[in-house]
Amino acid sequence: MTEKNDAASNSLPLEGIRVLELGNFIAAPFAARLFGDFGAEVIKIERPGGGDELRDWRKTRGETSMLFRTIGRNKKSVILDLRTPEGQDAVRKIAAHCDVVIENFRPGTLEKWGLGPEVLTELNPEVIVVRISGYGQTGPYKDRAGFGSSAESFAGLRYITGEPDRPAGRAAASMGDTVAGLYGTIGALMLMLQKAKGIQQTGPQVVDVALYEGVFSLLESLVPDYDAYGMIRQRTGGRLPGVVPTGSYSCKDELEVVIGGNSNSVFVRLMQAIGRDDLAADQTLLVTEARSLREEELNTAISTWTGERTLAEVLDELDIAGVPAGPVYDAPSIAEDRHYLARDMIQTHQVVIDGAPESIRFPGIVPKIPGHEGSVRWLGPELGEHTEEVLRDLAGLTPEQLADALPRNTRPVPQGVV
Repeated sequence: MTEKNDAASNSLPLEGIRVLELGNFIAAPFAARLFGDFGAEVIKIERPGGGDELRDWRKTRGETSMLFRTIGRNKKSVILDLRTPEGQDAVRKIAAHCDVVIENFRPGTLEKWGLGPEVLTELNPEVIVVRISGYGQTGPYKDRAGFGSSAESFAGLRYITGEPDRPAGRAAASMGDTVAGLYGTIGALMLMLQKAKGIQQTGPQVVDVALYEGVFSLLESLVPDYDAYGMIRQRTGGRLPGVVPTGSYSCKDELEVVIGGNSNSVFVRLMQAIGRDDLAADQTLLVTEARSLREEELNTAISTWTGERTLAEVLDELDIAGVPAGPVYDAPSIAEDRHYLARDMIQTHQVVIDGAPESIRFPGIVPKIPGHEGSVRWLGPELGEHTEEVLRDLAGLTPEQLADALPRNTRPVPQGVV
């Protein structure tokens, strides 16, 4: 657990890259955060009078949510109204000095503002434009509004999530948005790699990410299983069809453990660990389909064994046996776990919430790149904190123009991060 990452001796892989973020909420901001974590200069444009709506999400006290502090880390905040000619002109001037522009508006919005890829490429032939939207930039549904929730439903994830006798469930996090952000960053880095190899591109370099496609890509053989076997996947709670035994099991101390014993060799070790040598020696169970037919029997055997032991005892015995298992953790458990701490995945920063600084634990950087570790240099900025700096240095505004461009009710007042 660290107060600050020491980046002095660390070469950040994306130093020298400048990214312009025009998005709101999670998808585009998450993509831009990945750039910022590894050294890129990220300039986030926010609307006057409130900024990104994410600043208000899950906020029970203080002025800015911890969700925004997390996704907005390592970024500069600039207030501009993209609906005005002045704001649009300033963005064009900033984009002329950027390597990547990331947006997640509905298709056609950038074009309406005079900020489409063709315009940006004319100003900056090297710029890469990452476009994240609900249904993509083409196709019959491209003009539909789309959030991560509708994308997860349209992609099929919600249909197979939850208990079979209940309505469709969901993961309690914005998975569709973050997956799209990952794909957006990967796409931009692919084009940057092409450029580094000297492969010439003609016309706008655009990465087109649809929220639903990112989710659909994670669902493995959902459609092929339907075509090949007539299988329509249904909700199965914590189990995966055909992957047996695996799932969540209760322990004596009323805590839960997730056990994965679904490969042949691991299955044998699991059965031996729980004292069921008869099942371990049953050669017919070394076939996935056979284990599926006896799923209830196998889960009962495992549940009986875990129910007689505490979670710690279960984890210790399965670790010795070489069986993958993990506790079902909540936030306090994660924040105090020694493995999270050892890998710097829990980092403490001082944040002003109710007028005084408090120590708040935040997630660390993924992935680990030895010698080139990412860095949380600062948390999500105050609204408009970097407006004057960016408009002066990149948009070339004079002091007089800055005064006109910054209405007094939108001038930044840095206060939240120490």
